[in-house]
Amino acid sequence: MREYIDAAAFKEMILCAEAALHANIQAINDLNVFPVPDGDTGTNMSLTIQTAAAELKKNQPATVSDAASITASALLRGARGNSGVILSLLFRGISKHLKGMDEADGVLLAAAMKEGVATAYSAVMKPAEGTVLTVSRLAADRAVQAAEECNSVEYVLQEAIHKGLETLEETIEMNPVLKKAGVVDAGGKGYLVILDGMLRALRGEAIPEVTEEKAESKADFSSMSQEEITFTFDTVFIVRKWENTSIEPLRAYLSSIGDCLVIGEDDEAFKVHVHTDIPGCALTEAQKYGTLELAKIENMRTQYEAVAAGKKAQSTDDLDAVEEELERMESEPAVAPAEKRYGFLAVCAGEGLATAFRDLGVDRIVSGGQTMNPSTEAILQEVNRTPSEVVFILPNNKNIIMAAQQCAGLTEKQVIVVPTATVPQGITAMMNADLEQEDPQALADAMTEAASAVTTAQVTYAARNSEFDGFAISEGDYLALENGKLFGTDRSIDPLLSKLAEDAKSRGAEFVTIFFGEDVTEADAAKTESIFAAACPDAEISVLSGGQPVYYYVISIE
Repeated sequence: MREYIDAAAFKEMILCAEAALHANIQAINDLNVFPVPDGDTGTNMSLTIQTAAAELKKNQPATVSDAASITASALLRGARGNSGVILSLLFRGISKHLKGMDEADGVLLAAAMKEGVATAYSAVMKPAEGTVLTVSRLAADRAVQAAEECNSVEYVLQEAIHKGLETLEETIEMNPVLKKAGVVDAGGKGYLVILDGMLRALRGEAIPEVTEEKAESKADFSSMSQEEITFTFDTVFIVRKWENTSIEPLRAYLSSIGDCLVIGEDDEAFKVHVHTDIPGCALTEAQKYGTLELAKIENMRTQYEAVAAGKKAQSTDDLDAVEEELERMESEPAVAPAEKRYGFLAVCAGEGLATAFRDLGVDRIVSGGQTMNPSTEAILQEVNRTPSEVVFILPNNKNIIMAAQQCAGLTEKQVIVVPTATVPQGITAMMNADLEQEDPQALADAMTEAASAVTTAQVTYAARNSEFDGFAISEGDYLALENGKLFGTDRSIDPLLSKLAEDAKSRGAEFVTIFFGEDVTEADAAKTESIFAAACPDAEISVLSGGQPVYYYVISIE
């Protein structure tokens, strides 16, 4: 049984841990319920430890102290998400305790693990039970006991893992959110995968291949809701510290404006993870303590909506595509001169829908909608590029209306928001835009009144099991919505379309416009047209390719 580790052994342990975590990314992601069900804990922890592995591969540390220091420093700068920051803190404490040591025995490693836990707890303002903190704390406690029984690094790790696994199984009862979702803590599992990889390196064992998690071991996201997101922005940044500067006042300030606060710190820099509604204030305050080096801000609410709709949540990892779009936009004037009195801007997703709006006279399109809500800044950029004195904004989604309204006062152009909640409402509003009307507010009122007479139906799919409005929904079910409310569910799409057609008939529909999405064939769209034509023989039925994602059909009923 291995009693001591040196620099080479510590390096190999981290490299092995990185491989083990990488192999288990999906299994860990499937357990994720914090802060939103976007399954990123395994990804964040893996990307975090990858930075340490990459740094160690470039160096040949002479002592276990050097190896631990390189690891901790790399983890701090590479930490992603709450789980990644906590992981970096656990190893920061280990590094502090191993400082100046050529090698480490079981007693020293156990004490280092204990200090790692203390470091992590001191950085988290409101530590919750049933998380990686609990798992690491009890594992470290057992490591200290084990070191007294047998002063061996291998034995210490073995016993710490055994205790950690016992604790992991208990996390489901410790934490209400985990119990509600029916899973153990994802971060705790990730940490134990790392310890197991380190132990396997000591024993010279191969990393096992990842196995699929049992279905019941995956989180039931039907129990989660967007309301559980208290603060909107997941904010992470690194600041290079000024000498002799205490960041305790910053810790208190950040705690007052958000939650999930974790601060990792070494002698040169500190890294902050916090959820807040005012990330700009957090960054400004942090610059009183040093030089801001790097920042990442992500909107958790829009990420939640994307995942709930079965799409990939946007993150800062997608910035290359964003930069390409910015380069295109930079070739256009930042503020277009007013060539006319009235101009129009619409928010929508899908080239077919964008074409429909352009054909009706809309000047600028902002990409977004059900699964991606554009920022005020994104809308404002297009407002400024609209060549008119007055710009009418059609948000076409209730979640975008307030963002659009913020544009007023941020530009020299007069901005009026027509509060359209759906694309069909926006199209009807445009069809009733009287450009001869001299009073812009009167024009907006008329457009709003016309839009309110539209009934909007949408057909999509269930991304997960749920119970909603009295409906028992299974993943993969087709869902029909009417004016934003659940209208019906079925395992087949045709019965839902027939029910919507009958409802259109009962409403005395005179005009029905069917926009079919990117996943619908023209043959299927023609079949849908025939269903509505049969139910509403006196109505004028139009079928157009909307090209919208996620929603098979967006239907306007007037």
